[in-house]
Formats: sequence, structure tokens, C-alpha cells
Amino acid sequence: MAPTKTGQKLLKFDRRLGARLVAGTDEAGRGCLAGPLVVAGVLLDYGSLRDHKVRPLGFLNDSKQCSPERREDLFHAVLGCAEQVVVRVIPHGAIDRNGLHKSNLAAMREILHALSPPAEACLVDGFRLGPTAPPHRAVVDGDEKSAAIAAASIVAKVTRDRVMRRMDALFPHYGFSSHVGYITPGHSRIMRERGPSRIHRR
Repeated sequence: MAPTKTGQKLLKFDRRLGARLVAGTDEAGRGCLAGPLVVAGVLLDYGSLRDHKVRPLGFLNDSKQCSPERREDLFHAVLGCAEQVVVRVIPHGAIDRNGLHKSNLAAMREILHALSPPAEACLVDGFRLGPTAPPHRAVVDGDEKSAAIAAASIVAKVTRDRVMRRMDALFPHYGFSSHVGYITPGHSRIMRERGPSRIHRR
């Protein structure tokens, strides 16, 4: 199967930066009623990615556009191709204490600082991270433009979905394995009937 036009476009965006080490960050779980926020960073070394390694990245897409099965395949492809992958899981309690947006930005800053070797180009989906972050570029709808950001979106989404499936076993009446904490009619109905679980955000 040939790489997709979308995947090729994402890779071309990164390569046009003229940097060898390109990092992307993205998160999953911003719009959820329950569960953690998961933030991921992916470092791609375009100097060492040869055809046999970069080929799987040619199937990348924004995680929201992929089926769960395709996301799992891409998750393993990213792990096999990336120079480094860093993930931070921010639990619901920390989100309640510190706020969602502040927690997200802090995790992205931490991830970019943690990358080793440091990225020559750091791309962030949507937001500027402030002066304490490494030099970076905010890319609006970055998971639709950059391979590094799209890869981070896949890692964040798959990681978070796995966490929520484990939560489904602990809270079996809330349907977390199906809606993974997002707002759906079924989730809203369960909330009305049972009230919030211990992992629902305030």
C-alpha cells in the first residue's frame, strides 16, 4: 500500500523547516468530562530516517481522522521511527487544581525540555508556551500540517484511550471504554443517573 497524500504533505511540511531534529507536541483529552489529559512529544530525526523507516510515517494523519485500528497501527509505526517519544499523563485532580490550559502548557514545556538530543525545530499544536519553553513555533491545526505534531497526536490519543479502557474496568457502569470520557448522549445520561465518578473533572 502506497503512502497517502496527507502523510506525504505532513512530512514535506517538516522537511521544509530545514532542520534535522524536528519535535512535535500535542495532547488528547482537552474536551473530556472525565479522566486525564495526556500530552505527548515526538522527536523525528530527518537526517537518519531512511526510506524503510520513514515509509510508515507516510500513512500519518490527524488522530481524529483515524479509526481506532489505524491509530494503533500508527502508534507502533511512530514508536519504531521516532528518535524519542515523551509522554506526560496529567490526572484529573491536577487539572482541577491547576486548570486545564495551564496544565497542558506546563506539560508541553516539560516535554520539550526533556527531549534529548534537543530539537532544532519545536512545533506545538496551536499554542505559544511562554518564555520559559525552548524556542518553538505554534502551528494552528498543527496535527493537520506537521508529521511530528500528527505523530504526537497519535501517541497522546492511543495512550489516553488505553488509560480510559483501564478506568472502565474500575468504574464499569460509566461506559468509559466507549466514550473515553468525552461528552456523548450516553455519557450525559449516565451522569444524570449516577452522578460523577471519582475520575470526573470538577
